[in-house]
Amino acid sequence: MNWEVIFTPDSLALYGEGIVTTLALLLASLAAGGVLAVIFALALTSHSVLLQRIVGAYTFVIRGTPLLIQVYLIYYGLAQLEWIQARWDDVWPWVYFKNSFFCALLAFTLNTAGYTAEMLAGSIRETNPGEVEAAQAMGMSRWQVLLRVVLPSAMRRTLPAYSNEVVMMLQSTSLASAVPGLLDVTAAASRIYSDFYLPFEAYLAAAAIYLVFTFCLIGLFRLAERRFLAYLGPRKN
Repeated sequence: MNWEVIFTPDSLALYGEGIVTTLALLLASLAAGGVLAVIFALALTSHSVLLQRIVGAYTFVIRGTPLLIQVYLIYYGLAQLEWIQARWDDVWPWVYFKNSFFCALLAFTLNTAGYTAEMLAGSIRETNPGEVEAAQAMGMSRWQVLLRVVLPSAMRRTLPAYSNEVVMMLQSTSLASAVPGLLDVTAAASRIYSDFYLPFEAYLAAAAIYLVFTFCLIGLFRLAERRFLAYLGPRKN
């Protein structure tokens, strides 16, 4: 194996740029997807049958189709429509569709929102009725109960499942390499492979990068679970 090529300044710069793109996609999609997930989860647990069916159909489609197909549908589908291309120079929001980063980010955001919404909705449904009754007994309104009791409790209990979703999203960002013009960690490895014909070295280095970030994410979520889910653990005498 020729590891010297991987540690040259040019190769390290490629991986560095790929790391920045990967982390930007991950953090931005989790932030935007988290906001959408809360809205969708509230719709899934609302009293409106129409909202439940609309959002339920959305999450079914998102969870029932591969993320790569969703990326292709947005970049090679929506972004290539003549109607959008005729407006992407001066009409908001179509101006963003000529940006490959935005197309990948939109696909990742919609994907993680669908999965996270279902997890959060499940936790909302499983909220202890006693917590709601206690809040109502204190004179809280329906929205106060939701914002101060139900949502915080549901979010804490969703942490273990959400940690898996975050790790999966980190690894799914490798699909951004399928979008032309984006240089993530996987695309950087592919470029080094094509330049030097070193597939094992290039992709093993990429795997090591993903492994390090996965280890860090798991550690952060374990600390968060220890902090926010301590009340669910066995009581010490």
